[in-house]
Amino acid sequence: MNRHVLIVDDVQTNRMLPGMILRGLGDVIYECAGGEEALAILAQAPITHVLLDISLPKVSGVDICRRIRERPDWRHIRLIAYTAHGMEQQTHAFLAAGFDGVLVKPIRREDLLRALA
Repeated sequence: MNRHVLIVDDVQTNRMLPGMILRGLGDVIYECAGGEEALAILAQAPITHVLLDISLPKVSGVDICRRIRERPDWRHIRLIAYTAHGMEQQTHAFLAAGFDGVLVKPIRREDLLRALA
């Protein structure tokens, strides 16, 4: 079964590389630039995985993560913090907030696939 991956990042170039890699593997990709738009997509599409930027305009990725985790029908979604903040303390904070993993930018193909596994 192919993954249905939502890539949420306000910088288009940060959405391009993971989208290109995952499309090449046959995954279905959805993209958006903000948290509210991400929630709208989640309400309509069969998303299985989310790469969620932490530093989004208006609402932080951590806040969006918490909102997703509040919904029982979305608890199956694998949430990956997609961030440039990769210090150990920050990683622990992201995991404590409800993320399943952390993917640090700039990404490598191997790290992306490991995060989504």
